[in-house]
Amino acid sequence: MKWVKTIFSSDYGMLGVLVLLCAFFSWITFEEQQPEGKDAADSLNQSIRQDFNEPGRVLIAGRKTDSGQAFTAHLRELLSAAGWEIAGVVEGGPPELGQGLRLAFDHNQRLDVLACEQSFVNLAVLQNFRNSELKKSDFAVMSPDSSSWPNFLKSSNLLNVANQIAVIAILAIGMTLVIITAGIDLSVGSLIAVSAVLATWVIREWFGGDEATVGGMIAGCGLAILACSVLGLFSGSMIAFFGVPPFVATLGMMMVGSGLAYMLSGGLSIYQLPQSFDWLGRGDDIVGIPNAVVLMVVLYLLAHTIMSRTTVGRYIYAVGGNPEAARLSGVPVKKILLWVYASCGALAGLGGVIMASQFKSGDPKYGLMYELYVIAAVVVGGTSLSGGRGKVFGTLIGAFIIAVIQNGMNLTGVQSYTQKVVLGIVLLLAVLLDMFKKRGWRMTS
Repeated sequence: MKWVKTIFSSDYGMLGVLVLLCAFFSWITFEEQQPEGKDAADSLNQSIRQDFNEPGRVLIAGRKTDSGQAFTAHLRELLSAAGWEIAGVVEGGPPELGQGLRLAFDHNQRLDVLACEQSFVNLAVLQNFRNSELKKSDFAVMSPDSSSWPNFLKSSNLLNVANQIAVIAILAIGMTLVIITAGIDLSVGSLIAVSAVLATWVIREWFGGDEATVGGMIAGCGLAILACSVLGLFSGSMIAFFGVPPFVATLGMMMVGSGLAYMLSGGLSIYQLPQSFDWLGRGDDIVGIPNAVVLMVVLYLLAHTIMSRTTVGRYIYAVGGNPEAARLSGVPVKKILLWVYASCGALAGLGGVIMASQFKSGDPKYGLMYELYVIAAVVVGGTSLSGGRGKVFGTLIGAFIIAVIQNGMNLTGVQSYTQKVVLGIVLLLAVLLDMFKKRGWRMTS
């Protein structure tokens, strides 16, 4: 089993686990997929043109949903351009389909094709109409061809996984730096709430709420991130200058942050925000990739560069490995600790801004239990809780492992309380793996 030890001893050993998880959830969510919207219209248009040499008369039917209306509108455009006569467009369910069919056969007109979404094919109203005395009701019923594909690997689901984990992954960058210095920060969840509430409160009270300009929104969000950085700096000061254990210092800040969020908001959500405030959390300006995911990738590249290419990065590892030896070697240990906790606070503030943008509101309940998910992502990604070892990209892998497990369980209908049990076991296994690596894969030290 040496190869297993070699894989898990590497900095990115959990990448194999992520790949296996993706393969597993792809396998168990493999099923027939029906195209929707414009894709369904394109597919059905190709089938109709292959089966009919000459244009005829067609009735188009789709559900009264966004995708159904996109299907009917696009298919009507395609078939009209190809010379087909449109007998009508049905949007709805069985009653609308029955009415559409009756109108299509008014004045003894013929119908060549019913072009519909898959959900219409087996409707009883269609079968009854076919079995009626109307001999002219012999028409083709065509729907988009289905294909076999895992629900997990659908592009919409993968983008959803990345977007949902963006906040946790961004916070995990700061937590990685903290844990590499042999510390911990339990306040990041509360700082999310502080940031979300402060940003939205400032926009509402100082910059006009619904009428706020882009500059006003940037100022409000920037102030919230700065405030969280200051709170993180305060935690770092308690640790660096007074020797307060990181667990205690950040536990106190967690309570302070939660209280501040409730005091500022009055315990209520803040909704008075411009329509464009959701740009960061919901926008997808770059080839359909959510803006939050793009920001996450940029931050990870920047953090990786800092940790692997700069003096600050080497100092962070040195402080985590042996703070006394680092101090004697000329490393400014206290400054490094201040910088690390301030950075963690700032990233938590950024996470709060993203969450406020996603939900288009500020709420003091945001970020609840997020500190545990963030710590889990860092530990699962291979960063040692004893400090001195860890990789930023390993943390990203850990964050995606957690996201994939949650998403896979959602797709397979696992209950939320069962998901907590599974995630707890994953965290315990990651800590156990870290202990084995430190002991040289021996059962006892």
